[in-house]
Amino acid sequence: MSERTPPLHGVHETRGATFTDFGGWQMPVEFDSIREEHAAVREAVGAFDVSHMGEIEVSGPDATTLMNRLTTNDVTALEPGDSQYAAITNEEGTMLDDTVVYRLPDGVEAGSATASLSGLDDETDGDLDATSGEPAYLLVPNAGHDGEAMDRWVDYRDGNDLDAAVANTTADWAMFAVQGPEAVDAMDDAAASPEAITGLSKFQATLATVGGVASWVARTGYTGEDGFEVMCPAADAEAVWSAFDVQPCGLGARDTLRMEMGFLLSGQDFDPDEEPRTPYEAGIGFVVDLDTEFVGRDALATQRADGGPDETFTGVKLLERGVPRSGYAVTDGDLTRIGHLTSGTMSPTLGEPIGLGYLHEEYAEPGTEVSVVVRGDEKRAEVVTPPFLDR
Repeated sequence: MSERTPPLHGVHETRGATFTDFGGWQMPVEFDSIREEHAAVREAVGAFDVSHMGEIEVSGPDATTLMNRLTTNDVTALEPGDSQYAAITNEEGTMLDDTVVYRLPDGVEAGSATASLSGLDDETDGDLDATSGEPAYLLVPNAGHDGEAMDRWVDYRDGNDLDAAVANTTADWAMFAVQGPEAVDAMDDAAASPEAITGLSKFQATLATVGGVASWVARTGYTGEDGFEVMCPAADAEAVWSAFDVQPCGLGARDTLRMEMGFLLSGQDFDPDEEPRTPYEAGIGFVVDLDTEFVGRDALATQRADGGPDETFTGVKLLERGVPRSGYAVTDGDLTRIGHLTSGTMSPTLGEPIGLGYLHEEYAEPGTEVSVVVRGDEKRAEVVTPPFLDR
């Protein structure tokens, strides 16, 4: 996989960021320290460059049908400006990726969303009725998954004779996440018409001018805190990033923040090859609408009818000294393996070692005493249903 860089790689490098490879992208892992950046988001506000996330635009007469066949949720429930979390599954119901689907203003043509935004001015902020035409969607796959998502959408469209335009526009977009209890204040300072943004409900999005740049802004995030995700043309990335005078944060803090909330990480907490899981196993059955005819629907209906999965995604908290890590076995305390971890860390907020992973259903009840094998030793632990924090 060739190495890709976000539009602001040089800006981050000048700021002193250290970088890591993530999904084929060279991304900032930290600017100052993971602990400092984590605390900023939990206590105040921080900004993440998440331009490694993919963008696939879909439009046309059969765009809604195509989206509903390839994502597990029901996009017919979306009005322009709405978004939803969903999974992408294969015929066996195994998750290929998880994603957020945005319904763009009607009439936006796939491949031209950033140009359409650039043609608007701040008088259009919050007005999603400014255009009309066929429905349009923005699919956001995880880092490194944009190419395979593009191929999957095109192959299904062509194989089923659907009339829809599909474009991989990842290189056209920059994406930033502004997260924390003071995110609204930060947006007030950065946006031309902040009331159009700060009035959004969770999972709503709108057109807005941020840092003088026409952008697509959503009340979404991956931290458990209030916040926004701002998508803008890549060419204008620096103007938008500079509009937020907040703590810059890297992927290190993003990881510890999402683990405290029990959020899945694609490629780690599930992977079609290394960790094949269905949405029901992964704890996101709420994104599965069995009334739609998506790929994998029949397999998931069967799993649900048979009583659900044998293992489920949940959390554990160590009661002894040690740090849980991906791949560590979970036992019943008597050397009998009952599951394994897929993620783990020392929670910066709690100061306690926490882990996420899959346990046999009979052991997944909160409060159940289990053990995590850390370097050959069984460490006492307790099952905790995520999130670990009250948010």
